[in-house]
Amino acid sequence: MIYTVTFNPAIDYIVYADNFDIGRINRVKDENVYFGGKGINISVILRELGVPSRALGFTAGFTGEAIENGVRAMGIDCDFIRLPDSAGISRINVKVRSSCETDLNAAGPMIDSHSLGLLKDKLSTLTKDDTLILAGSIPASLSRDIYEKILEMLPETRTCVDAEGKLLVNVLHCRPFLIKPNSEELSAIFGEQLTETAEIISAAKKLKGMGARNVLVSRGDKGAILVDENGGTHICRACAGKAINTVGAGDSMLAGFIAGLETGNYDHALRLASAAGGATAFTEGLAVRADIDRLFSEL
Repeated sequence: MIYTVTFNPAIDYIVYADNFDIGRINRVKDENVYFGGKGINISVILRELGVPSRALGFTAGFTGEAIENGVRAMGIDCDFIRLPDSAGISRINVKVRSSCETDLNAAGPMIDSHSLGLLKDKLSTLTKDDTLILAGSIPASLSRDIYEKILEMLPETRTCVDAEGKLLVNVLHCRPFLIKPNSEELSAIFGEQLTETAEIISAAKKLKGMGARNVLVSRGDKGAILVDENGGTHICRACAGKAINTVGAGDSMLAGFIAGLETGNYDHALRLASAAGGATAFTEGLAVRADIDRLFSEL
């Protein structure tokens, strides 16, 4: 079984306005509501690709109930931990789309030690036949080494981590099966601007040398690069299309890779990853299977 963990899921309320004027009343011409968070996004794309998963994480308050109901309505098996009323409520992120993009991302509820312990209890049952995906930032109420502690609990489980900076680097000694930095995050880790293909490959190999078994680097309109656990390097061009939504594209890429790797072929997995990421980038919300299949056939 594949398990995804979203520590801080959210309701994304996206509004569209022709001209957003700060300090005045603005009329919205359209709106959308999405239930998500990086781990949930990954579960949604896995479902589209016919791969079952179970979404874990924390929810709180009436917004948490809405997230749980929304995720289940999408056909996702979920097992969220309900936080006490004193924790606050799950996030509502407001995203304004106008001549420029403005996002208001909430902090989310407080996660207490007892609730965190319940999550660890659930994770402790995972085996070498399971896959655990940890994605996204860590809420302020948790220690910054929580990913590291979880991976140390599960030395036999196939683990995947999509995180930034030290949060990612600090788990490398746990030998995660897969890490997925984008090119900007890779540059930040090494303190230099990495733009050329050879530079990206060299940096990915360094992360592999630090413990990661597979390193998948997303490069936006420049495609993606994979350095696999056998030392092979794979390059895939970007899908052709107009990007209108980057939210969830990286999550979709990770899901596509995990789904594609069921064939045992890294080139196939990378192509499916690129197709899934592109399909999400080219549409509002997350990709659907038909768009992923179409882009996959064009790569």
